[in-house]
Amino acid sequence: MDWLIDVFRQNPVIPIFLTLGIGFWLGGLKYKALSLGPVTATLIVGVLIGQMEIPMSDTVKSLAFMLFLFAIGYSVGPQFFRSLKGEGLKQICFALVECLVIIGVTVGICRLFGFDKGIAAGLYAGSQTVSAVIGVGSDTIRSLGYSEEETSRMINIIPACYAVCYVFGTIGSAWIIANLGPILLGGLKKVKEETRKLEEEMDSGDFVPDPGQIIANRPVSFRAYRVEADFFNHPRTVKEIEKHLKSRELRHFVERLRINGEIMDPDPDIRVRKGDIIVLSGRRESIVKDASWIGTEVSDHELLTFGTENLPVVVSKSGAAGVTLGELRNQPFMHGVMIHKVLRNGMPLPLRRKLTLEKGDVITLVGLPQDVDEAVPEIGFSDRQTSESDIVFIGLGIAIGCIIGAIVIKFGNVPVSLSTSGGAILSGLVLGWLRSKRPSFGHIPRSVLWFMDNAGLNLFIAVVGLSAGPTFISGLKEVGPQMILYGMACTTIPLIICIFIANKLFKFPAAVTLGCVAGSRNAVAALGAIQDSLDSTLPVMGYTVTYAVGSVAMILSGMVVTLLA
Repeated sequence: MDWLIDVFRQNPVIPIFLTLGIGFWLGGLKYKALSLGPVTATLIVGVLIGQMEIPMSDTVKSLAFMLFLFAIGYSVGPQFFRSLKGEGLKQICFALVECLVIIGVTVGICRLFGFDKGIAAGLYAGSQTVSAVIGVGSDTIRSLGYSEEETSRMINIIPACYAVCYVFGTIGSAWIIANLGPILLGGLKKVKEETRKLEEEMDSGDFVPDPGQIIANRPVSFRAYRVEADFFNHPRTVKEIEKHLKSRELRHFVERLRINGEIMDPDPDIRVRKGDIIVLSGRRESIVKDASWIGTEVSDHELLTFGTENLPVVVSKSGAAGVTLGELRNQPFMHGVMIHKVLRNGMPLPLRRKLTLEKGDVITLVGLPQDVDEAVPEIGFSDRQTSESDIVFIGLGIAIGCIIGAIVIKFGNVPVSLSTSGGAILSGLVLGWLRSKRPSFGHIPRSVLWFMDNAGLNLFIAVVGLSAGPTFISGLKEVGPQMILYGMACTTIPLIICIFIANKLFKFPAAVTLGCVAGSRNAVAALGAIQDSLDSTLPVMGYTVTYAVGSVAMILSGMVVTLLA
């Protein structure tokens, strides 16, 4: 054991990666619906290994934290700035109100029981499950001019309070929003009925959506049929066939043909006769159910072997931004092109015909390459998969943000600054938004963003746990088991207050109310629970904008709570 401790102390990179590996593995284990999650599990593993008193570098911790904060800002930047106008303003205001309520309740409890700034930061971080506040709170405490001993004491107690409050912060918030929320809004039955009516309103209008897309984003299907129907008693052109399909309220397209044994690409004037074979594209459930009127489905491997495009496209042009999904599908440039899914902040939206698209949304188009290529410039720019990241953009972006955050302005004798943490996240916000406006630079693949987000945060947490290990147990004894009750109060009270504020004051529909409350607090687990409870995807309509605002506001609020406590 002494040999192992010596190895860890001389090579601190080993315990860091050991903590990461075990933490992610432990965090992925589930018992029924219960799971620690990678952040909490990594912290616990780090604390246990940290009992060996291994010296840790603050540089490694800061590097990982800056990567995480920049990635968060970059991811939500486009949605954050887009929401500053139009319908998003109402949801922005609510997200900020929820943030203020959470700050008020947390600071009130801290002052009532005389908690110091370290306990306040940990209580806020754990009860609201904002892991980044461990870093933000620590940076804020360092900037306040306390003695080195006092600063160290307060910073070391943050992880202990966080760990005690985090479990209920995660599980409790999901239960309160998804189960108690509908009861507070009039009962689950009433909320479900209201949600069903809202879904019907969003589906009303002249345009008929592709069948099944309300339920799930199912893939587009290409199937071959031998022409046998009476409609083809005399030859029909491709244009006439597609017009007839439209009259039957079917959004199917002729993609390929076998005429007299010869394979052809579709042309509006090509004539189709009985015995010919045509390939139709459409939603799988729709085409299986409604295309059999043409004739018998056939297996023609050669005819069905052709390339199709499945391309994510970022909405940036006025031809798509601000229009509904139904209006977009009716545009001439969408001929032959199906919409597979729509993402906003990485979150799949319900494919309702009255869903209004916004700049920065990612639409996955499916169709023949030439058809998709025609649609892309009318919608925005393609987001093709690539493994390359703009490292110049990432490096300079984080550096500039940290420099801005390091600037200290004095109001009287009070020093005020964003801190490097605030600078990094704000830099990510601005640069993520600029990337959506000028897609020629600043590309960061989604897989890299995921790594910066998850690995960055958990690497930071691993170092925090390893550093706090020797004092963690004493800190836990200091805060006592009653900290669990304080954390439960800080989690529960703001959620109940904000459910009523969203529904009664902001007049959001019940489903959107619950989505807004979850999004403002970044309660990812709660969103899935809400959708399961209501059997609807509509809560996501209130989640995306508030999540973008909450991602920034909740982290920066960690500074405010630490200062006011």
